[in-house]
Amino acid sequence: MAGLEVLYTCVSGGISCPQDAVVCFVHWEMIKSGYRCIGSGDEPRSSDKKSELLPADWSSSKELYSLRYKARDSDVPLLLKAIAVDSTLIFNLMNSSTQQVSDLTVNISDHVDADHLPTFDSVFKDTESLSEKVRTQLLPSQDRPTGQRPGQSRREGQEEQQRQRGEDSDPLRIPTRHPRQGTQPNWPDPMLPPFAAGGADLDPFGSRGGGGMIVDPLRSGYPRSGFDPSSGIPDILPPGAVPPGARFDPFGPVGRRRPGPDPDHMPPPGYDDMFM
Repeated sequence: MAGLEVLYTCVSGGISCPQDAVVCFVHWEMIKSGYRCIGSGDEPRSSDKKSELLPADWSSSKELYSLRYKARDSDVPLLLKAIAVDSTLIFNLMNSSTQQVSDLTVNISDHVDADHLPTFDSVFKDTESLSEKVRTQLLPSQDRPTGQRPGQSRREGQEEQQRQRGEDSDPLRIPTRHPRQGTQPNWPDPMLPPFAAGGADLDPFGSRGGGGMIVDPLRSGYPRSGFDPSSGIPDILPPGAVPPGARFDPFGPVGRRRPGPDPDHMPPPGYDDMFM
């Protein structure tokens, strides 16, 4: 609250209603955040100059307050208006350069005790909440460079931004492919249920214990007890036709003799006689 008491004492002669006290508080938050008041009204005047004080006619109207500001190190004008509606005070802050507007609605009785206007020690209530609302909802950020906080000068904001970039400021640096420590998500193992569907397609040789997707009749899971293609297949392959340990895909029944012809496989008598 340092500085608010001095400001309130200086302008106490113009404070005659609760909304005057709220406007005074918001003005103090603007000053704390690095802005300076240059005058009252909507239009600029030749007498405008940056000041921490409120203009002499700041509270001439109790229903509409108009104050103009500029940042401490900028010439972009900001127009602050406060409109009294019943028991509330509606603030609008517009950047005259970008036409960007921020707003804040304050319930006057929540933050000002109307019975103690002349006494600074008792006039304000819940100042921390009101201060937070002004900083987060009303104060603009469009006239500050990225990384600059309210109240910082432009140079301080730029220096802080450069410090945050650190090694990333080198345009020739190839960024790491690994996420920084503590930011890597805890993804489930894709080879574990229920994500294991199609896992064999990603592991064709079955190195994870699966069958893979390369068909090998000798390891396909079908019973082939005692079958060794290098010893030959009766009536199909002589012994030694398949080298030991070689991959072999049988082209006929394994472990059986070739069956004789089926009578149904023989053509019927006279099948080529066109007159039958």
